[in-house]
Amino acid sequence: MVIAPDKKVYFLSDFHLGTPDYTSSLEREKRVVAFLEEVRLHAAVIFIVGDMFDFWYEYRKVVPKGYVRLLGKLAEITDSGIPVHFFVGNHDMWMTDYFQKELNIPIYFEPQEFTFNDKKFLIGHGDGLGPGDHGYKMLKKVFRNPVCRWLFGVLPPYVGMGLADYLSGRSRASTGLNDAKFYGEEGEWLITYCKDVLKTTYYDYLVFGHRHLPIDFTLKNGSRYINLGDWLRYYTYAVFDGKDMTLTARYPELEEKIVREQAML
Repeated sequence: MVIAPDKKVYFLSDFHLGTPDYTSSLEREKRVVAFLEEVRLHAAVIFIVGDMFDFWYEYRKVVPKGYVRLLGKLAEITDSGIPVHFFVGNHDMWMTDYFQKELNIPIYFEPQEFTFNDKKFLIGHGDGLGPGDHGYKMLKKVFRNPVCRWLFGVLPPYVGMGLADYLSGRSRASTGLNDAKFYGEEGEWLITYCKDVLKTTYYDYLVFGHRHLPIDFTLKNGSRYINLGDWLRYYTYAVFDGKDMTLTARYPELEEKIVREQAML
């Protein structure tokens, strides 16, 4: 796809709407909506790279309550002809066809390749990739099993959503501190994954979410691994202007914080 000189490609991820409470989630949702309204003037394509919600499950005739501002804005954007792509994350993996039918947004469960202005991108949420984390990888297979999804759907929404909120909270509590630390080139599993991918296929940019830490890491062959951070602490996003990719913060007061952390990479 050729990007016009006055257009850009935007990437953002990990809003985790619904947590930790209604008030803070709503404020975060409004910030995301304001951002989307601003960038739509220049957007050729928008990628949302997973974990839009802290939990999402599509019953046959029921979807989770709330998020109408964001869903409405996404529908408005796609109705205007701007494509939006969504990558399913580990917190909203139980999506089916609601986004496709109601919002005209394709969803992806695995990393996908895109090309813009002859630059090759590999884009995915990032969960379950690279070495280690075997417990989660097994759990992911179970959760994505059609029988497991059906059994969860048998539960009344009140019970199912309550259970999901509890498990999501435990997941955040166990990984929160780990998310804030950069483990170095050898310790970051997504860097290892990128290196393995690049052994067979070259990409200019490998873009992921999930990690909750803004990372722009240049690999030895010149490829760049970019992690989008999140909209819980950093409010970061990446933008491709047709020539180069930039990882930045939505709010200027967070720029210094990101610069300090990037200096540690």
